[in-house]
Amino acid sequence: MILITRNKNRLTWLSAAVLTIIAVACKQSSGTTAAAKENIPTGDTVMSCSANLPSRFATDTSTITITPGGDNSYSGMVKIPAGEFLMGAADKDGRPDEYPQHTVHIDGFWMDATEVTNAMFRKFVKATGYVTTAERAPDWEALKKQLPPRTPKPADSLLVAASLVFTPTTQPIQLNDVSQWWQWVKGADWKHPQGPGSSIDGKENFPVVHVSWDDATAYAKWAGKRLPTEAEWEWAARAGLPNQPYTWGTEPVDKGQQKANIWQGHFPDRNTVADGYARVAPVKSFTANAYALFDMAGNVWEWCSDWYRSDYYAQTGSKKLINPAGPAASYDPDEPTVPKRVVRGGSFLCHASYCASYRVSARMKTSPDTGLEHTGFRCVKN
Repeated sequence: MILITRNKNRLTWLSAAVLTIIAVACKQSSGTTAAAKENIPTGDTVMSCSANLPSRFATDTSTITITPGGDNSYSGMVKIPAGEFLMGAADKDGRPDEYPQHTVHIDGFWMDATEVTNAMFRKFVKATGYVTTAERAPDWEALKKQLPPRTPKPADSLLVAASLVFTPTTQPIQLNDVSQWWQWVKGADWKHPQGPGSSIDGKENFPVVHVSWDDATAYAKWAGKRLPTEAEWEWAARAGLPNQPYTWGTEPVDKGQQKANIWQGHFPDRNTVADGYARVAPVKSFTANAYALFDMAGNVWEWCSDWYRSDYYAQTGSKKLINPAGPAASYDPDEPTVPKRVVRGGSFLCHASYCASYRVSARMKTSPDTGLEHTGFRCVKN
């Protein structure tokens, strides 16, 4: 994990070694993106809008026990048919981890029509007493195992419950350092999306955010469901449209009617809010895809069950995969020591000049104990 402190409104890394790793990783740009097409300088792009984030302090989840207890019906879910498709990018707009395309067969399953909402998550918390990762103070004993030897223990005042909140800049900046627009905020969690003073009152129909992979998995278990595999997610997002770049087809995101909650304007300092939402939007604010699934592009990232490996597609070879569950372990060359889980779908921060991850084949990754203001989830059921 990466430990950061805030001093005079500037992020300070506790370890020079960690700083070097992150600086190098954030300056890497891979693949041919919309930014490249627009002749935006390579130095102004990063590989993804979820990669190389300042990771959360480690917390111990080993003592948390969840038993099924939610609604076992298929209410609010959509039946996704079985089928076969080419998984991965079919054009030149993908990043390296989206190639090569490979054939995948998926059995039929049920999927939540929307992202899990605040109201749904509140019901879970009320029934179980569950405390999310963002609400728990970090465990120094667990944290120091993931830091360079002899890293000094930070002040106890820094080992507090917190989560990452998006903070737009006041002017255009180089896009090679995500810490310029992500800020650790003490007291930020699913009930307080922007930190103390904010709330979800009146936002019962908004996606729950600031939930880690651990939190999402706990909810899914309680609800008698599970997180989708990455292959299931992409199959559902494609909605029967073979080799199309978007969940709605081929029309560019900025043409015609508003299609998804994304960043419009100049990232990260100016959002024109042409789609009506500066941050998270209520579920069902945009047209569903052909499988009647809402927000499979934009709004919030969605956790999948798979570990992330950048070379996973290359390792699959040419054979057809049947209900693949992803690699056995994680490997991200940008941050080799940090295990990652896959997130899909993009968020309200996605922009063509930055990550354009509202594409159906776009793959991203986040450490499983990290919660962010733009990350949520939906569940599936066999």
